[in-house]
Amino acid sequence: MRPAYSQKLREGVTPVARQLPRQFAGFWIRFVAVLIDGIILAVVGWIVQFAFLGAVLRPGRIMNSQDVNAETVGAAMGLVGLVFIVDIAIACGYEAFFLGRFGATPGKMALSLKVVRPSGAPISYARGAGRYFAKQLNLMTLMIGYIIAGFDSEKRGLHDMICDTRVIKTGV
Repeated sequence: MRPAYSQKLREGVTPVARQLPRQFAGFWIRFVAVLIDGIILAVVGWIVQFAFLGAVLRPGRIMNSQDVNAETVGAAMGLVGLVFIVDIAIACGYEAFFLGRFGATPGKMALSLKVVRPSGAPISYARGAGRYFAKQLNLMTLMIGYIIAGFDSEKRGLHDMICDTRVIKTGV
């Protein structure tokens, strides 16, 4: 042992575990992961939409009906709103469950990526849900929040900065 190290141990300083350098996931690999997750959520969304709206909005039903009035159109629009809310709940639950449980969504798992805290610790379900809503801000800023990841030293997007997360490669 080196004398300086052993002196620090005698003084009561606890040694810091040596961390291996992390490789942050770049813009394009994260884009592909989001694309995979988007396909999965689109399929689930289509199933939900068909389950809720299939019988109501099947081709020709409303257009050929004699009893089209504000009430029937209002009911159909109410169902569309309900489907929208259910789709948001499913997408938020998807992100929160997979990030809280596995540290990665299926799209990120397929590409050996993981979402972690700056210390390398896993994120909680609540932070996963918060990350979903922070991603919605990226949509409101014309995707600039995603583009930021291409220029940040830790490859963080706006949602990563808001939720204090990092996306790392695990297959390194």
